[in-house]
Amino acid sequence: MPGKNLTRDEAATRASILRVDSYDVRLDLTTGPETFRTVTTVRFTCSEPGADTFIDLIADSVQAVTLNGVELDPAVVFADHRIALPGLAADNELTVDATGRYTNTGEGLHRFVDPVDNEVYLYTQFEVPDSRRMYAVFEQPDLKASFRFTVTAPAHWKVVSNSPTPEPVPAGVADGVEKARWSFEPTGRISSYITALIAGPYDEVRDEVETRGGVVPLGVFCRKSLTQYLDADNIFDCTKKGFAFFEAEFDQPYPFEKYDQIFTPEYNMGAMENAGAVTFTEVYVFRSKVSEAKVERRALTILHELAHMWFGNLVTMKWWDDLWLNESFAEWASTTCQAEATEWKSAWTTFGTSEKAWAYTQDQLSSTHPIAADMRHLEDVEVNFDGITYAKGASVLKQLVAYVGREPFVVALREYFRKHAWGNTTLADLLGELESASGRQLGDWSKLWLETAGVNTLRPEFEVGADGTYTSFAITQSASDEHPTLRPHRLGVGLYAVKGEALERIGYHEVDIAGERTPIEELVGVAQPDLLLLNDDDLAYAKIRLDERSLATALSHPRGFQDSLPRSLVLGATWDMTRDAEMSARDFVRFVLESLPGERDSTLLRVLISQMTTATRLYTAPGHRAETSALLATSLRSLAEAAEAGSDAQFQLVEAWAASTSDRAEEPRLRALLSGEESLPGLTVDTELRWTFIQALAAIGAADDAEIRAELDRDPTATGKERAAQALAARPTAEAKADAWAKAVEANTLSNQMVEAVSAGFRRSTDLTLLEPYVAKYHAMLVDAWADRSVAIGERVVGGFYPFGLASQELKDASDAWLAEHRDAAAGLVRTVAENRDTIARALLAQERDARA
Repeated sequence: MPGKNLTRDEAATRASILRVDSYDVRLDLTTGPETFRTVTTVRFTCSEPGADTFIDLIADSVQAVTLNGVELDPAVVFADHRIALPGLAADNELTVDATGRYTNTGEGLHRFVDPVDNEVYLYTQFEVPDSRRMYAVFEQPDLKASFRFTVTAPAHWKVVSNSPTPEPVPAGVADGVEKARWSFEPTGRISSYITALIAGPYDEVRDEVETRGGVVPLGVFCRKSLTQYLDADNIFDCTKKGFAFFEAEFDQPYPFEKYDQIFTPEYNMGAMENAGAVTFTEVYVFRSKVSEAKVERRALTILHELAHMWFGNLVTMKWWDDLWLNESFAEWASTTCQAEATEWKSAWTTFGTSEKAWAYTQDQLSSTHPIAADMRHLEDVEVNFDGITYAKGASVLKQLVAYVGREPFVVALREYFRKHAWGNTTLADLLGELESASGRQLGDWSKLWLETAGVNTLRPEFEVGADGTYTSFAITQSASDEHPTLRPHRLGVGLYAVKGEALERIGYHEVDIAGERTPIEELVGVAQPDLLLLNDDDLAYAKIRLDERSLATALSHPRGFQDSLPRSLVLGATWDMTRDAEMSARDFVRFVLESLPGERDSTLLRVLISQMTTATRLYTAPGHRAETSALLATSLRSLAEAAEAGSDAQFQLVEAWAASTSDRAEEPRLRALLSGEESLPGLTVDTELRWTFIQALAAIGAADDAEIRAELDRDPTATGKERAAQALAARPTAEAKADAWAKAVEANTLSNQMVEAVSAGFRRSTDLTLLEPYVAKYHAMLVDAWADRSVAIGERVVGGFYPFGLASQELKDASDAWLAEHRDAAAGLVRTVAENRDTIARALLAQERDARA
């Protein structure tokens, strides 16, 4: 039985005979708190009259199915999330009357009750295959159609969809609640995964933007209890800059009638590019101070989703094989826009520091895959939404732009949009336009970069003469045994000299390399610098290594670079060396701590703190871990105290110190900051920072259930409930861990965000012996837990409750044994467990290296 899966071959067969004209979807959202009524009428043609096919639907029940005036028995035709459609005519009309179910998993039609005012908020999330959770649909991107939604809901709600919101009309009273009906105009021809419905008493702020096609109305929405924190002016400003940039770059007017941005609760991702009705995680409504990195990330997300209106929505992939291109293009376009049209001029530095680091990590897991992955069916798609699809794809796309040239790339894009507007394409369509515009053949490039997996490592190889100049110089390239492909790279080679305490670039060469070894004649006869940096300016997608002299220079001048990009590249190289067991974890932690004073790059600071934490908890030898943990915590506290008053660095360092505390002796200082008895100049202990301190106190056993619940009384919001749940699970007692396990693993009732919060608290443990019983329990629960949950919740349970902190041989052995015994388990489950196991295998090698230091 296919279950919820759909194969590429099935989709191709269906698309070969069908053309879908329109959907008329009628929803009644007043039928109760668990289910809703959904009636779908689909009009479509069939090029092979008499053929059979099916339509997709995930529903509690189907009341009626009528095909071309003939009633079909739901008990016969509805099975396994499909409705069989026998004996099609040339022209067909299908009506399906069903009962759908709200979710609390962030998939389909998600229902949330705000604990502040008990108001109900709904939103949809349909990518990849979840529009079928709200209406009957041919669930594949190449069967585009026009969609008309008619929605009955409480009269005091706002209802938003892809078309402009119409004036509601009264629809009677039910259980004392006045109802209204919203009848939306039909959309243009779009794919079902970008349709949307958002409903509830959302507050809204209105604006408009002048575009090539005329004035486009803009809206920003959020829950009423968050309105006081909504900085709509900033959001509109970023959005308008994106409109101007993309219309000019693509030479194509914005393709939809309006543009709404809705911040929604319990969201699984950053955002979703629904046509004209983008949904965002409401984490981006900042109710307390956040790092500048998060503000920059929000701007990037706004621009990413806007770029999708052209690439993805106007022109759509034929099948999910090209999902990477959809997301990678939006990453490249949004970063380019951010760097060239907003205040975030160093956006490409941020990309290299954060996104490429994510890609490098993902690309070294056993689950890595080619960028252009073979998506045989929907389950393949669900497990390939990862750092390869987004970050590596965008890195390689950036290289492609450099390879063909920015101007030919833009010329090709404009022709691509002009030729394929409102249609579906494959990668070959874009590459064809790029070859025509640039004159370059891209077949070999595509094979090497898109159809193979793994990351290369680049090293300098040289000899130095008696006069201190290079007598020979080459760049060597290596690859892993599992993914041995060597690729062509264009990269910069920077030469730096020590000038006082600074490192000053005194030379730069941009070179092309290929194969195992490439001589660089330009450097022969050049004086060996104090530091030589491969991939300076971060042009290539590759790991780099520093030669012995350069590494010594970097370690002795931790604040030598005046620019954050070369500093981040060197720090990234030392991080790679630590992960690859070529550098001691303790040496890495000390180097980073010495590099942090005065750091102003918010994203670099955030990434470095995360890397130090991982190095301390996983990569440091067990015998040195307590000492290194203490060094990290005390150093972060000292750095926070010395940071500029009110600065982003001060804020991040205080957060990091609290998150790293493992010593009960820190209780007085935490409590003093929490109560206001002590303070740091410029630091405001707001709601979120209070929770940070409460969670730190809970983790060291200094905050009990009563204190945590008292804090929740101060902040009785949805976010407050999540923070409290995390604090309760973080307490260092067997009872707290068992309670967290029971609520999120043994039971299957928590929402997506609550599972995430509870699992984060469960993993945080100052006493690792508390996690030891869960090695066996974890592996024993996997199959049933995955089978009983949606993909979103399954990934949170299986990924979130793995006892990473143990980082032991016993844990790795247990995962190895499970994987050996469950090769035929669900692909997503096997992949998640394998990635967890990979983390521990790498940690054990790093621990061995650290023990020798």
